Amino acid sequence: MENQNTQNYCLVIFGAKGDLARRKLLPALYHLEKLKKLNNHFRIIGVARATWNKHDYLLIVKKSLQHFLNEKINDLIWKNLSVRFDFCNLDVTELHQFSQLKKIICNTNSLIINYFATPSNLFEPICAGLTSIQLNSMNSRIIIEKPIGNSLYTSNLINEKIGQYFQESQIFRIDHYLGKETLLNLPYLRFSNSILYNIWNKENIDHIQITLSEKVGIEGRWNYFNQTGQIRDMVQNHLLQILTIITMSQPNNLTADNIRNEKVKILKSLRYMENQNFNKNIVIGQYKHGLFNGKILPGYTQENKITECSNIETFVAIKMFIDNMQWKNVPFYVRTGKRLSKKSSKIVLVFKKPINNLFNHVAQLSNKLIIRIEPNEGFELEIFNKVPQVTHKNILFNTKFNFSYDQSFPNYKLIGAYERLLLECINGNQSLFVRRDEIEESWKWIDSIILLLKNNNIILHKYQSGSNGPSSAKDLIEVDNRFWI
Repeated sequence: MENQNTQNYCLVIFGAKGDLARRKLLPALYHLEKLKKLNNHFRIIGVARATWNKHDYLLIVKKSLQHFLNEKINDLIWKNLSVRFDFCNLDVTELHQFSQLKKIICNTNSLIINYFATPSNLFEPICAGLTSIQLNSMNSRIIIEKPIGNSLYTSNLINEKIGQYFQESQIFRIDHYLGKETLLNLPYLRFSNSILYNIWNKENIDHIQITLSEKVGIEGRWNYFNQTGQIRDMVQNHLLQILTIITMSQPNNLTADNIRNEKVKILKSLRYMENQNFNKNIVIGQYKHGLFNGKILPGYTQENKITECSNIETFVAIKMFIDNMQWKNVPFYVRTGKRLSKKSSKIVLVFKKPINNLFNHVAQLSNKLIIRIEPNEGFELEIFNKVPQVTHKNILFNTKFNFSYDQSFPNYKLIGAYERLLLECINGNQSLFVRRDEIEESWKWIDSIILLLKNNNIILHKYQSGSNGPSSAKDLIEVDNRFWI
């Protein structure tokens, strides 16, 4: 991930005025400057439809950093970062205006990274504009954010249009979860430790849970979210990617295509649900107003511009299966929701109880591997031991072996997801980015779920803001004599 060579680099941010650029990309660039990961030949060009000059744009950049950085701006770091910036006033729907961008870039021999921080309806005109100034060569890469489209059909439309101008090797589809250290570590944890490698299968694992919970609501994204919902936004976008990483078979090597080949195999093996018993395998909910930490939080239908009759889900829990030899009939319980009691992302592997168990009096005698994505990245392994005592009674207690990145590497601050993914794009490593066929297989499965929701009378359960979600989500797993962890 080191980037200390002398090649010229140019990051072009389309949609420089937008929320993604200000909230995520600019703080990531500041951190990369702080870590000295940007060489002296790295430039940043903001592109937006605005009558700004470079000075105006720098004021916007600094104001954004002050708001979103979560630390005080260091004067020296800002000085070094600010000289990299330039600005181009450009309406991307006007093809002839792209000549202005070419003049600012000047050196077309640079590696050009074009970040499409814009709505997807602008992807094609941006691609056409870049092609018109010969910036779609192999020296040019594009980064686009997932989710791509809101169905298989719309996703294919977008990918087809982009594919007319750029090859797959130039397209970096970003899912920021794939840049998180814990998920990066999963293949190493799984495939380099025989103690785990040999038991990571249906013979030894009872079930797996994935939880992605958020404290925030829709954060002003009503125009987007009310057309999308939690299933399309979080399940298709992040949760299925996490599922592939924890279940894929060992790739032949760690090259991008070998890793992504294995992920696609998992997506193709997802069991499609049917109308029969569909309501027993899914729970959807929507947050209502509630009191949390002394503050009254509005319900989803009370958010600005949301209609009272909206049936969009902000919570979903699903029981799903992967139909392959490794995972046949192992249930996967996944849940994700907004405006919940805490922000937490974790994976839990619950192992089967010992055969011919000597300690049947211990009801929950199951080892667990809990993988924390956030907060406090790391994992813990739960095992049982005997309580030391003078009596003959066999009393067991649960021992947790904990690994925390913060504790194990106190002098190393974990790099953020966007920081890492920007560097990997610079270095041309696509292993942390999503290939087109992954997108397609994900949408096929998600589309089937959306269709079943429309065809079945599935109740939209209301849950209080600041709670753990609808109580029916507990029933989904507890009916199988299992429990959310």
